Amino acid sequence: MESLKNELSLLLNESKVREFKWKELDGAKERFAAIKMLEFTVAAACAVKLRVDVLIWDIRDSRHDVQGRDDLANLQRMYYHLFRNVLRTRWPQDAVWRLHPDEHTAMDWKTVQDCLGNVRAAAESDCSFLPGDQFCIGLRQKFGIEEIQPARSDEHPLLQLADLFAGLATFSHEKFNEYENWQASLSPQAPLPTFKTNEPVDVSRASQERFEVLRSFDEACKKRKLGVSLREKKRLWTPEPRNPINFWLYEPQHPEDKAPRSRGRGA
Repeated sequence: MESLKNELSLLLNESKVREFKWKELDGAKERFAAIKMLEFTVAAACAVKLRVDVLIWDIRDSRHDVQGRDDLANLQRMYYHLFRNVLRTRWPQDAVWRLHPDEHTAMDWKTVQDCLGNVRAAAESDCSFLPGDQFCIGLRQKFGIEEIQPARSDEHPLLQLADLFAGLATFSHEKFNEYENWQASLSPQAPLPTFKTNEPVDVSRASQERFEVLRSFDEACKKRKLGVSLREKKRLWTPEPRNPINFWLYEPQHPEDKAPRSRGRGA
């Protein structure tokens, strides 16, 4: 882990980027840094030095489009699904985890960390991730989580890498049609029937820089045969979740699978 951190730090220093943030990707310097970070990740994943699991969800689907949705409680549930499907399914059962999330999130990680070593506090605290399931009590037993220590992203380049993948996954989902139009506008061939003209597409500078990053990543995955699809689902998607770079969209599991509502609003 330390060697990956050092290599990524060197890459960012060479790119003259102190801290990479997806929301600030709007110029050539950030684009070059993002592409280098993605190339680094692809190479490390192929060498079985790391894996990437990205979970996204559509707030407009049948699960999330509910009145009075409690976004924080919903985020907690998504973390549960991430833990369940990654920590114990994609890694050895006896693995012990020390998690270092970005400290600048809505999650109260201190409370969750307190639950790890204090069963009584966990039982008394409102930190359950699923109804009727005091998740904090079973963190060690279910997922082998020994410690949760939030960290500053500017001090941990791997957190910046996570931010890049989260931003890229969401961007591919939200901007796929625009991306395809942009791609077609660059082609010297006649446009596909779905496109009206082959004139340059009017996109913002930030979107154009991000299109370049998305295209570079898509090509890198195809070159290394990582099984990451872009066009089939009109977003980044990995059909085989065991692959080392895994993008997946949470979809409603049954009709009653609804996002939690804020208290006092019919929850």
